[in-house]
Amino acid sequence: MSTEFIMPKLGLTMEEGTILEWLVEDGTEITQGMAVLRIETDKVESDVESPGAGRFHRVGNQGDTYPCGALIGYLLADGEEPPAAKVNAPATAASASSSSSSSSSSSAATVASSAPVASSVATLPRREGRLFASPNARRVAKELGIDIETVVGSGPEGRITSEDVEEAHKNPNARRATPAPAITFAPILSANGNVLATAAARQLAELLGVDLAQVPYDAADGRVTKEGVAAFVRAQLAGSRSPSAPATPATTSTSTSTSTSTTATTALAPASQTPTSIKKMSGMRGTIAKRMQSSLQDMAQLTLHMDADLDAIVEDRESRKSSSNASDSSNSLPGFTDYVIAAAARALKLHPIVNSQVTAEGIALLPEIHVSMAVALPEGLIVPVIKNTTSLDLASLASETKRLSGAAREGKLGLTELESGTFSVSTLGMFGVDGFTPVINPPNTAILGVGRLRDDVVVSKKGKVSTVKRMTLSLTWDHRVFDGAPAAEFCKSIVDLLADPSALNK
Repeated sequence: MSTEFIMPKLGLTMEEGTILEWLVEDGTEITQGMAVLRIETDKVESDVESPGAGRFHRVGNQGDTYPCGALIGYLLADGEEPPAAKVNAPATAASASSSSSSSSSSSAATVASSAPVASSVATLPRREGRLFASPNARRVAKELGIDIETVVGSGPEGRITSEDVEEAHKNPNARRATPAPAITFAPILSANGNVLATAAARQLAELLGVDLAQVPYDAADGRVTKEGVAAFVRAQLAGSRSPSAPATPATTSTSTSTSTSTTATTALAPASQTPTSIKKMSGMRGTIAKRMQSSLQDMAQLTLHMDADLDAIVEDRESRKSSSNASDSSNSLPGFTDYVIAAAARALKLHPIVNSQVTAEGIALLPEIHVSMAVALPEGLIVPVIKNTTSLDLASLASETKRLSGAAREGKLGLTELESGTFSVSTLGMFGVDGFTPVINPPNTAILGVGRLRDDVVVSKKGKVSTVKRMTLSLTWDHRVFDGAPAAEFCKSIVDLLADPSALNK
């Protein structure tokens, strides 16, 4: 009996995945655990392994985006044929186009019936309008100051890799003379006949009864977006677009963005001036925006600030630096944030209520401590996880934080390195910030902000003036889970641990 192979859900925030490359040919006999395809999510690229053995039959198309749980292939037994009804069926969730035929409102249907649709749509390349480039290629292009749309891709189906960008940097004559031409409104279809759209756009279109084929796509994203669907419906309700007027691409400069509220008709105010440019809130930036707003809406967040004296830490670090063997690459010198992470992990052990999350059953106290650290990237913030943090001594912790931050900046983090964090540490000290109000990373119940290391003047009881190395710690916690006194006690434990560096190796 055939087994369905679906688009996996590789993280709590993953809604959809794009098939970047099939790693096996159609009809290949595969074994359990064999890498079958490579996908791209809003965070990382990852190989997907087969959950079983059999003859693999592909249904999903390379370059297409599918919601989690969508059918993208089959595992077949010897001599078995794939189910005929599903072989060439759309591999996404219930198509908004089909549902809208029975539930679309009269106002939307009026405009939809007259919206122009190119007759040659089916011949369009399935990734047209959405630049097919790896996240690392985009990063390298930005670093080198190269317009990535001028780079010629050498990967599968013309996908642009970081090597292509570097080659374009070395040999400008190899670039395209001009960026790819702008595309028309004609809906972009995948090879299986579906309109390219985000999962959120499909859900909203189905809810409102809108035909996705009539909604302008986002020129920056190359797909129909949730904001595009909302703007399309608002335009119809307001009568701002006549039935005979041609539709135009829903670029971010002409469409009104919606808030993350579930009410699609609640719009944000337009720009008070003519903007010099618009930065699309999609991909990583969009995920951060949604998660942070959801965090502030769903939790009762408060922040306290507490100073920690770091004279002992500075002395310990100098001692490690002078005694370290420069030829020993395994001897990693801890940074000040490493000391804070180590202290926070051990404080979580002393205060289990902070290492928790809110569930439907109540407050779940988590047995394992996995501290996440925020790493700033040009596209936004990413939070890799230091697994089993309390099991690492300072040198091992420093090696791991350096590895994770390097992998984050190079776009090489795996999904397993971004999941299961139970507490977060975020630092702005390198920017000269003393204290700030960090926002909790769901489903955690607390986050610690780290300020700069500074010299404070202190006066002893006898009137002697001296200086001390200090750092401000900013703890934000969910007041639903614990109150101010336990929060202060937890932060004080971190301060006390920082006063005794030897305790951070236990």
